[in-house]
Amino acid sequence: MRLCVLAALAFVFATPSLAHGPTPLKVDETVTIAADPQKVWAVAGSFGAIAKWHPNIKSVQATGGDALGGERILTFQNGATLKESLDEFDSTALKYSYRMMDPSLDALPVSSYSMTLAVRPASSGGAEVEWYGRIYRGDTGNEPPDNLNDDAARTAVGSFLRNGLQGLKAKLESK
Repeated sequence: MRLCVLAALAFVFATPSLAHGPTPLKVDETVTIAADPQKVWAVAGSFGAIAKWHPNIKSVQATGGDALGGERILTFQNGATLKESLDEFDSTALKYSYRMMDPSLDALPVSSYSMTLAVRPASSGGAEVEWYGRIYRGDTGNEPPDNLNDDAARTAVGSFLRNGLQGLKAKLESK
């Protein structure tokens, strides 16, 4: 009887860990740009203008402008597309937040994300731009393949954010 109770307890405590899906991963990249925060916001602050400064983005189709619910379809250099929706836009705080609507594993190995881009004065002068959010890996099963696991998602999105911030920096500092 005692053995049956121990087996039942082991099953009860093991089951939740087997059913556990992926946890959100945090990504956060920052760059300092030698430009006034308002000038940085004038370039980066339009939800539909990302193709003007992000080297990975070939084009953008945007609808709804910077109003909540505005949408954009990003076309990457490799032809893959992602659809995103604007959740928050605050031109006073120089910040906007958005989320992925339709995943494309050809664009990024993630199944979902929510991101924020924020511009603020840097302590050393100029502007600090932070791009951060939460992502979920491309395969939400318990044993994802290497190309769709947590590391692949974090690496790809981190690289996407860094490339974008470096593109923004280059655009603003080359003037």
